[in-house]
Amino acid sequence: MNEDQKVNASGLPRDHLEAASAENVSAAVSSQTPVVEPEPELVVNPWDIVLCTSGTLISCENAVVVLIICHNPSLRAPMFLLIGSLALADLLAGIGLVINFVFAYLLQSETTKLVTVGLIVASFSASVCSLLAITVDRYLSLYYALTYNSERTVTFTYVMLVMLWGTSICLGLLPVLGWNCLQDEATCSVVRPLTKNNAAVLSVSFLFMFALMLQLYVQICKIVMRHAHQIALQHHFLATSHYVTTRKGVSTLAIILGTFAACWMPFTLYSLIADYSYPSIYTYATLLPATYNSIINPVIYAFRNQEIQKALWVICCGCVPPSLLQRARSPSDV
Repeated sequence: MNEDQKVNASGLPRDHLEAASAENVSAAVSSQTPVVEPEPELVVNPWDIVLCTSGTLISCENAVVVLIICHNPSLRAPMFLLIGSLALADLLAGIGLVINFVFAYLLQSETTKLVTVGLIVASFSASVCSLLAITVDRYLSLYYALTYNSERTVTFTYVMLVMLWGTSICLGLLPVLGWNCLQDEATCSVVRPLTKNNAAVLSVSFLFMFALMLQLYVQICKIVMRHAHQIALQHHFLATSHYVTTRKGVSTLAIILGTFAACWMPFTLYSLIADYSYPSIYTYATLLPATYNSIINPVIYAFRNQEIQKALWVICCGCVPPSLLQRARSPSDV
């Protein structure tokens, strides 16, 4: 044995003793140093990203409509007030979806959850109620064509706006005021923290409004067909022209009502039959089409309107195309 491997009094080689001493010092230091656990990795649900993206698109699209109506004094007729109400409701719905995404991953608390869900419920309720108000307004403009532009119609429009926004705000405040499932998880609906009873009230209200809209659009179809027939007789149009005009008007109404039903009906029916125990993927899959309705609404109700088209052309290009100035309104433009 050489000098470095001589055994000391403990019977261990010197290099073994040095290694053991180093291990003891390391263990002592580590025992005094607090153990820092790694922070859990933030996992973002892809469905939430899609909803946030939809909310951003909804906000931008409807903000354009709101700005156009607010900055054009000529757009103050009852029809434009209701279209503005619809755009404002959809704008708030889009903002609510974005805020909900931010709070869910950056500021997680029960209070923020209640506030954001209340905002989403109120805004989407106002959107659906505004669609019903627009349907009522279109029916009245056709049924009472001679007296529609009176002061009475303006007053009735303001009354409808106050009622629909008041009702929507009340529905949005219910979760904040205590009608939520935070204290009893078993009462939760597919959208936490809404209770099953709260979701059922919203779903039944939607089905009632959809049935009312369907009835009104059936009556509108009858009026459109009668007006188209009268115009054809007065101007001695051919039967084929009358048929084409009528079919276009009915097709437009079918697209409006069919789009509304296709977007909202899946989530409405799912909310009635499901509860919190169902897989969340079904909630996302039915809720996402409902948000698409707020994307489609400006296209159907705002950007198809000739006056709004003119205002948009003036803002973007500073002029109005001659084709838009010469186009006349037909019975199919309902």
